[in-house]
Amino acid sequence: MQSLKGWFTIIGFLLLMLGVLSIVFSMIGLRFTFLAFLERPGELFSFVIKLVMTFSGIIIIALARTDWSQENDDDLLAESSRTEAE
Repeated sequence: MQSLKGWFTIIGFLLLMLGVLSIVFSMIGLRFTFLAFLERPGELFSFVIKLVMTFSGIIIIALARTDWSQENDDDLLAESSRTEAE
């Protein structure tokens, strides 16, 4: 499972960097040639897709770096302390 966390982190980082760089490049008049197909439907469409790429990269990184076993343990401890208090 650790190797998948690394891969998801890399994928999220690539999406984040591509999204941010493509937004910055479009502001100064440059663009990635492999993302040129996004410009065909219109500038607003391409900007929204670039924002989606950026935010999805952030979300993927956050989910990949979360220690889910620790989260589950904390939930179990909180639930057990509530039942003991009752």
